[in-house]
Amino acid sequence: MSTDKIGIIRTKVRAGDRVFSTSTLLAGSVILVVLAAVAIFLFVQSMPALVAPPGTLPHGAPSFWSYVFPFVFGTVWAAAIALLFAIPISIGVALFISHYAPRRIAQLLGYIVDLLAAVPSVVFGLWGIGVLAPTLQPLYKWLNLNLGWIPFFGGQVSGTGRTILTVGIVLAVMVLPIMTAVCREIFLQTPRLYEEAALALGATRWEMIRIAVLPFARPGIISAAMLGLGRALGETLAVAMVLSPAAVVTFFLLTSRNPNTIAGNIALQFPEASGIGVNTLIASGLVLFVITFIVNAIARFAVNRRKEFSGAN
Repeated sequence: MSTDKIGIIRTKVRAGDRVFSTSTLLAGSVILVVLAAVAIFLFVQSMPALVAPPGTLPHGAPSFWSYVFPFVFGTVWAAAIALLFAIPISIGVALFISHYAPRRIAQLLGYIVDLLAAVPSVVFGLWGIGVLAPTLQPLYKWLNLNLGWIPFFGGQVSGTGRTILTVGIVLAVMVLPIMTAVCREIFLQTPRLYEEAALALGATRWEMIRIAVLPFARPGIISAAMLGLGRALGETLAVAMVLSPAAVVTFFLLTSRNPNTIAGNIALQFPEASGIGVNTLIASGLVLFVITFIVNAIARFAVNRRKEFSGAN
């Protein structure tokens, strides 16, 4: 430490601090470089498919966008079904862990939720094929017979249960850990003053959660949903194993002709692709990259809106 003529104290920068700051800067730069390299690779390899003349693309598609649109629809549709199941369940589990369960049970459930995120995708795929699909097939028949007038449950029911609805349920189970963990942490950050004030005014525990916890946690719930959506959009192996796919656009949930996802289509077609087919699959991967990037950017924006409350309680 030294003092100059005008009395300003200057702190000598130590060698260890300089090395640490430089290494962290390099580590952060590597992430940006890798992301940029992936984006450039996808864009360059996609150009032949993006400018290919009609009739040269796989399945005789007139253009790349007409080829990829059914897979974009299937990707978004399967992810939306997954969120429809996962959001209320993850909020319920997170509330039980944070506000209802005794301490030991809450810790045990927290460990189980965290361990569920470590289960490989292939295990979920095998579970979907061997257990979930045969179990749900009688339910699908009942839904078609009694609620077939609803467009979602119409059509010819699949005899195997390997439908887009089954895939949505499998994806919901896969995204539950990350969504539950985020919701749990957000619920625990609710200021104690809010909760105690609601209880002091005579509110029940559920009323306290409804008027104090949920409004505070709304941005966090949105960010958890967006993070789960990002995971569901990019899931590959479980979708490829469970789904009986076709390049169609349909809202039927129970039929054997189901819209495939971008990731599932790449996994199934890439081993046998060649020439322009490889470029087409890479271009569809670029579309998925952009969609996932946008979803995660929205999630990060929602998280940053509540950054100032990280130590509220």
